[in-house]
Amino acid sequence: MRLGLAANRLHHQAEDAALFSWLRACESGIRELELGLHAVGRTYDAIRAAHMLSGYAGIRRYPYGREGGLMKLVAEVVGLEEEDRRLDGAIYFIDPVDPSSIFPEALALKRQCVIHGKPFLSTVASARDWIEAERLHRGFAPDPQARRFYALESQTLALIAHDALKPAMLEFAERNFTLLSRFARRVGTGTTGQKLNEMAWSKGWPADRPWVDRYQSGPLGGDAQIADLVLERRCQRVIFFEDPHVARQHEADIQLLERAVTTATHDTVCMTTPQVAQRWCDAAVKR
Repeated sequence: MRLGLAANRLHHQAEDAALFSWLRACESGIRELELGLHAVGRTYDAIRAAHMLSGYAGIRRYPYGREGGLMKLVAEVVGLEEEDRRLDGAIYFIDPVDPSSIFPEALALKRQCVIHGKPFLSTVASARDWIEAERLHRGFAPDPQARRFYALESQTLALIAHDALKPAMLEFAERNFTLLSRFARRVGTGTTGQKLNEMAWSKGWPADRPWVDRYQSGPLGGDAQIADLVLERRCQRVIFFEDPHVARQHEADIQLLERAVTTATHDTVCMTTPQVAQRWCDAAVKR
């Protein structure tokens, strides 16, 4: 498996920066998985300067972002003829106030991951969670340090889907109903929340209480309400099935939720496609 790797400047400037926090927590898992990392220039240089992944042959240096490094990762997510230049997803530790995080190549990297059903991991929590899920799929023993990602009974889960993906969200929630019901609380935006409640009631969930606590619809501010939960560290996992093919009238609200997730980088996991979310559910059952 191979992932693209990039981090905005904030996330590799200090010893406790996001990039280094992730590597300290996951270096053994990276080696166990023999994970290939195609790292944009400045990110690669920071890893080497910090003497991390020493002797690891799986990391590969790409040009600086200004020289097209991130653009190359986008092309590799889509897939190139050379077998060793096809990525299975990307880790991009985003500083939400860094202007480069909204450059076309940065937005395209996420969009192509979503289109192709590949993980786009923009927070430390998401990247740590992904490594543990892949370890479990490979048959490795659970990492005790990753236990918090599976303490569902004390966590809140947000379930959100754009119109074209609401059927996929309903199918996903019904297939994984037992697992998702373990969360202490589930929240969602307007229509999605209502449809999920109707599904849960049809499966025997008590009719006098909602399975999902409904917020406003996305265009009326539901994304902003859930973003506030994320910022207060009261929502630990967001499953947001995004439709990358349509213009969205409330794009600013969607971006606000995404910025909240990356602000809470150590605390919030975000998954944006049915394929990635299902793979996590399968790993959680294994654990």
